[in-house]
Amino acid sequence: MPHCQSIAVSARFLTSGLTALILCLALAWESVSAVTFDPDRLAAYARRHYGGRAGRAVASWQALLVRAARLSEQEKLRMVNGFWNRALVGGEDISIRGRPDYWATPLQSLAKGAGDCEDYVIGKYFSLLYLGVSPEKLRFIYVRARIGGQSIAHMILGYYPQPQATPLVLGSLVDRVQSARDRPDLTPVFSFNAQGVYVPGGKRSPVEGIGRWRDLSSRMRTEGFQP
Repeated sequence: MPHCQSIAVSARFLTSGLTALILCLALAWESVSAVTFDPDRLAAYARRHYGGRAGRAVASWQALLVRAARLSEQEKLRMVNGFWNRALVGGEDISIRGRPDYWATPLQSLAKGAGDCEDYVIGKYFSLLYLGVSPEKLRFIYVRARIGGQSIAHMILGYYPQPQATPLVLGSLVDRVQSARDRPDLTPVFSFNAQGVYVPGGKRSPVEGIGRWRDLSSRMRTEGFQP
């Protein structure tokens, strides 16, 4: 069952260096309206750098995107969420990649067939951008999730059909896309997008800083993504 032990659960997380690295993601969104790529180039890159299994996994991802392109936005959410939840086995960065807090590209996640919570979110986020979902409707949401009597740090992708709407949750702990109202196991801490950082009960604050998102974006461009 995937979760993110690398994200501290305590309040000091909000002022830690990791927070700055996560919040910088929203800064890059200001110039992102879609993501494009050459499917053949992605598959070739995956085979060349990550092996035959990766090439087959990427081909399956491309086939999913082709099928989903004709669907309604709600159906796109369900298909993308289901694909990534099936494609990856949940784990921790330290065991998957031998280092903490590594943000994998979609190709790297598919090559391993494993990822932690932000890797699921990254894969779903870029899939939905490619399918034409507006980035203003998507937020990375940091939550505390109750599992077996414990509270763990976790990250999900939230979809907002309208700015003030209750979001739909695209998570890796539950396969179904559900309204946040139907997920009492999740307690939001904050969310973020290009417009800023949102803390329940607090004022919106500006997004500042740069970090791992820049490295992730650079690696994705090398692989063949054109944001």
